[in-house]
Amino acid sequence: MNERLIELTDISPSDLFGARNSNVAILKKFYPKLKIIARGTKLKAFGEPEILDEFEKKVEELINYFKRYNKLDENSIERIITSAEAPKNLSKEKDILVHGVGGRLIKPQSPNQHKMVEMMQKNDMLFAVGPAGTGKTYTAVALAVKALKEKEVKRIILTRPAVESGENLGFLPGDMKDKLDPYMQPLYDALRDMIPSERLDSYLEKGVIQIAPLAFMRGRTLDNAFVILDEGQNTTHGQMKMFLTRMGKHAKFIITGDPGQIDLPSRQVSGLKEAVLALKDVRGIGMVHLDEKDVVRHRLVVSIIKAFKGIESE
Repeated sequence: MNERLIELTDISPSDLFGARNSNVAILKKFYPKLKIIARGTKLKAFGEPEILDEFEKKVEELINYFKRYNKLDENSIERIITSAEAPKNLSKEKDILVHGVGGRLIKPQSPNQHKMVEMMQKNDMLFAVGPAGTGKTYTAVALAVKALKEKEVKRIILTRPAVESGENLGFLPGDMKDKLDPYMQPLYDALRDMIPSERLDSYLEKGVIQIAPLAFMRGRTLDNAFVILDEGQNTTHGQMKMFLTRMGKHAKFIITGDPGQIDLPSRQVSGLKEAVLALKDVRGIGMVHLDEKDVVRHRLVVSIIKAFKGIESE
């Protein structure tokens, strides 16, 4: 009797096998001539070579399905196993960027978020500038996760300047990671919506996804990477120039920021403001300006933005 061994590396065994091996039971139903054993991170099958070839192909399709949609239920398993070929586009919704955790559909929610997606398809670098709550960071992270899933890049790098209003790193408790994590929390939150916990932990451990303060970017060349600089308004001239010149081959850069929430010392000019002015006509760099019409948070956020805009213009 011939044996076929499938080693699970890019998917958690529980995600493929299902609760109490329920998905394995479905596989056994469709392949009664095979002896199928699920143990640890291995799936073994014994039987005739022709049936094993088909079985291995279908398991690979199931794995790819889960990696794309973050779910695997009985209906999807049966549809994939009984179909003559792998499903190429199982979703008719063209706007979907990522199928998030629990089947959440992540897609642009406003005109300028749509514009971010369109501009990123045409450019290797994008500036997304606008007030809080407009989904700049979330959309940027979704674009990065989409590029990673579709193997357009090999890694995602997310960075922020470690500057916050009225607080200093030295006064925060813990080691360097403990001090930095609060600054990076919005990035972690977005990733947890889009990538299952076990896979995200694996990506972080292997360096496929890296989250680091801006200071750690110095001296690096970022090839084959989707890189996001968040809170770009809190960069200095030197920091912004340093970051932009890290761009390597086959890289995509998104810089997000809110010029209305600069936490730099009063005499310090924001590197984001300078960069937007200096690079607005450079070919290959896109610019998207979001406003209160793009706010996706509580309806009061729109009123707050308008109110502060009125004060600041006086």
